[in-house]
Amino acid sequence: MIATFTDFGSEGPYLGQMKAVLYQNAPAVPVVDVFPDLPPYNVKAAAYLLPAYSRYLPEGTVCLCVVDPGVGSERRALVLRADQHWFVGPDNGLFSILMRRAAEVQVFEISWRPHSLSNSFHGRDLFAPVAGRLAAGEWPGDTIIEAGQLVSPSWPDDLPQVVYLDSYGNAITGLRASSMPRDAVIGVKETSLSFCRTFADAETGTPFWYENSNGLVEMAVANGHAGQLLRLEVGSSVEVKR
Repeated sequence: MIATFTDFGSEGPYLGQMKAVLYQNAPAVPVVDVFPDLPPYNVKAAAYLLPAYSRYLPEGTVCLCVVDPGVGSERRALVLRADQHWFVGPDNGLFSILMRRAAEVQVFEISWRPHSLSNSFHGRDLFAPVAGRLAAGEWPGDTIIEAGQLVSPSWPDDLPQVVYLDSYGNAITGLRASSMPRDAVIGVKETSLSFCRTFADAETGTPFWYENSNGLVEMAVANGHAGQLLRLEVGSSVEVKR
């Protein structure tokens, strides 16, 4: 299968155009939009979400990853093999956390270019054709490069910030729950949040933190909107109190 991770959102023509190219190159391969609304332009937030939300995909999945505010520049275009999954996208730090957490990584630079390459939509014109061909079993024949040559920002292994707000108002952070003792308290603005295993364990209207289904620390309010109650946005800092 092909899994898309992008900040395009489901509105407008962008995701549909990119998927049309995938169908043209791999008509028999199903396409699943795993994360179509990553925070716009926010490579850092996407870098922490990508390893968490790709980990449960079937072996051999091709992940088409496009958060590319530097589109049209001289940044590299990449194919990565990280453990059992393939990733296609820009060399802008998007894959930096994924590579740290993978046991085995191979990196290839995409040298192929289409006859017509727009300056502003490499997701459609460059990354989608490569991802489609890869999923269909055609190796693009690119050159292997050292992982140390890639853009690798000095971001921490676990990020104490909000990286995504979902439609329920729940706030996903860049912290792995496996690194957090259950008696830890999370401070955000003037509020302290204790751990609850499930939403049912929390009293209505009470903010708490829990381990979400993808292994990240998430802040929520039982039957409420944590983003509004705690005045959160992507990039809001949290403090871990042990």
